[in-house]
Amino acid sequence: MSVEEYFSTGPPFERPIFDAVMAGLAAAGPVHIEPVSVGIFLKRAQSFAELRPMTRWVAVSFSLRRRATHPLIVRKVEPYGERYHHVANVRNADAVDDRLIELLTEAYLEAPPA
Repeated sequence: MSVEEYFSTGPPFERPIFDAVMAGLAAAGPVHIEPVSVGIFLKRAQSFAELRPMTRWVAVSFSLRRRATHPLIVRKVEPYGERYHHVANVRNADAVDDRLIELLTEAYLEAPPA
C-alpha cells in the first residue's frame, strides 16, 4: 500500500502529525516509510519508530538504549533487553516539538543503517 492509499482512509489528524515527524527527521538521513494496516513503520535497515492512529491521537513509539522523558510520554517506559520502549501520545502536529524530534533522531541513529 502506498502512503497516499494509507492516508485516504485514516483520521484527519493523522497526516499532519506524520508530515511533522518526517519534516523533523529530514536531516537525520533517508527514512524508509512502510504503511501497514495498523499504522506507519519508519525504518532504516529495521524499524526505529511506529506511528499508530488511536481514537484521538497518534501513538508514536520508538526504542532507545536509555530511558528518556518527554511530556507526551505518558505510558510507562518499558525495558526490554538492553533497550527501553517509549510511546508518545501526539494529538496534533504542533505537539511534534524539537525534543520529540531529537528522541526520534536518536532512535534513528541507534538503528542499523540500511
